[in-house]
Amino acid sequence: MHLTKMQGLGNDYLYIYGEVDDPAALSIKWSDRHFGIGSDGIILILPSDVADFRMRIFNADGSEAMMCGNGIRCVGKYVYDKGYTNKTTLTIDTQSGIKTLKLTVKDGFVEQVSVEMGAVDVAEEVSLSVLEQEVRCVPVSVGNPHCIVFCEDADEAPLTTVGAALEKHEFFPQGVNVEFVQILDRHHVRMRVWERGSGITMACGTGACASAAAAIKAGFCDSPLIVRLDGGDLNIELLPDNTARMTGPAVTVCECDIED
Repeated sequence: MHLTKMQGLGNDYLYIYGEVDDPAALSIKWSDRHFGIGSDGIILILPSDVADFRMRIFNADGSEAMMCGNGIRCVGKYVYDKGYTNKTTLTIDTQSGIKTLKLTVKDGFVEQVSVEMGAVDVAEEVSLSVLEQEVRCVPVSVGNPHCIVFCEDADEAPLTTVGAALEKHEFFPQGVNVEFVQILDRHHVRMRVWERGSGITMACGTGACASAAAAIKAGFCDSPLIVRLDGGDLNIELLPDNTARMTGPAVTVCECDIED
C-alpha cells in the first residue's frame, strides 16, 4: 500500500487515497513512532457526492475524529499536487460539514491553504474539578469539541496531567481537545494542545480557531490574530458571521510503500 506522510506545523498524518480495511487498527499500528511509521493518525481521501472530495480522520488511538484543521490543509495539497484536481478552490466533505479550501500555488505545488472552518460556538466559562483542583475553562465547538484553559505560561502547561484528565472529564461525554492558551498581546497568543485520541501534538487547527474565538470573546484579543503553536504559526480570522478562517502551510514529508 502506498502512503504519503504530510504535516501541517508538525501535526503529521499518513494519507491514503481510497478506502482501506479496518482503518482504526491500521492507524494504531502505523502511528506508533517506534514500531510503526510514526504519525498523529491516518487520513483517507475519498470521492464525494456532495463536495470535491471527502476525508476521514483516524487518531493514533484508532478513534475517528470529526475534523482536523492541519489535516484538511494537507488534503488540499495532496489532491492538487498529485493531479486529482486542478482547482485552487475546493470543497471537502468532513464529519463537521463541508469546508472550503483556497490553495496558494507556487511553481506548480501548493505552499499554503486557507480554510473556511465554519461557525465557532463559544460557551460560558465553567469550573471543573480535575485532579483535586478547580480548573476554569471555556468550552468551544468548531464542529468538534474543545476546552480552552487560559494560563500565564503555555510552555509550562500541565498537558499530560490536567490536559489528559480534562479530555476524559464527565462534563465532556464524547471527550474533548484541551488547549492551554497564553495571551501575548491583542493579536498574538501562544497555544499548546492535548488532542483527544492523540495526546500532545505539535499543532491543532481547530484548536487554534477555538482558542482565537475564546480569546476574542473574553476581550483579550482582536481579529485577526496569530496563534503560536509548538509547530509554528497559524493565522486565524474571526469573521462578522462568527465563522473562522484559518491560513497556514501544508508540507509533504515523504512517500512510502508498506506491506501489511
